[in-house]
Amino acid sequence: MRVPLDLHAVASSGSAAFALVTPLRVRDLLAMAVREAIGARAPQDKFFRSMHRTLAGVTAGDFTVDIDGRTFADVEAVVVCEGTAQVRFFVERQPVRVPR
Repeated sequence: MRVPLDLHAVASSGSAAFALVTPLRVRDLLAMAVREAIGARAPQDKFFRSMHRTLAGVTAGDFTVDIDGRTFADVEAVVVCEGTAQVRFFVERQPVRVPR
């Protein structure tokens, strides 16, 4: 997904290096990923329900989030992204019990 530029950081620092990267909380990246997954036209209440379940799932340890090859289990962690970010979800596997 595309990552928005942090124009405030670029303007305040005057550094071209900051023009290429944007620090974002995992929570914000998840919001962008959920919006992209359900579509821009999806109702706002569906977005809020999806976000609530996604944040609750990460917090409960039901799954982890991989962003550009780094694994995160804390939605408040900060990740630095450049241009686009690859966001993947990994479900924590539960042992399968076979009935006897």
